[in-house]
Amino acid sequence: MAATETPICDFGAAAPGFSLPDTEGRIRTLDDCRGERGTLVMFICNHCPYVKAVLDRLLRDTRELAELGVASVAIMSNDVSRYPQDGPEPMARLAREKKFPFPYLFDESQSVARAYGAVCTPDFFGYDARLGLQYRGRLDAGGAQTPAPDAPRELFDAMSLVASTGRGPEKQVPSIGCSIKWR
Repeated sequence: MAATETPICDFGAAAPGFSLPDTEGRIRTLDDCRGERGTLVMFICNHCPYVKAVLDRLLRDTRELAELGVASVAIMSNDVSRYPQDGPEPMARLAREKKFPFPYLFDESQSVARAYGAVCTPDFFGYDARLGLQYRGRLDAGGAQTPAPDAPRELFDAMSLVASTGRGPEKQVPSIGCSIKWR
């Protein structure tokens, strides 16, 4: 497993639109997934050990962010012919089992991942209320491990700041994970 890091935040970059099916077959757009005070767009998948390691913390943080007016959406863009465990049925099963508090969308063409410049799973894009990019960092210092009990909740803290001020933190540590599995 080769680890890939995300690039630094391009503050203010506009969120690319999308129209993708969720795990129940409904088409969701960026506007459908947008939050009043911010929007978190995440590229995840089912099989990545980095995603598996952070998933429970990510679910906790997205639930708490929703209370602050920050909506979240997850997108799966891997090539499912090579990674069938990331396909629509396993996605739906995982979303049900873990009670995802956000839509989980399938980017079969991989065009949305390319438009965002996603490079790995997990890859986080935190937007302000006007859909300008304010965060492109990691969830926390844990990576594929459990972070120290007193470790900052970097993504949560950043998006809380975005919700209250419209601006993300100047200092951001890149996310790390498995590369997107391109066709």
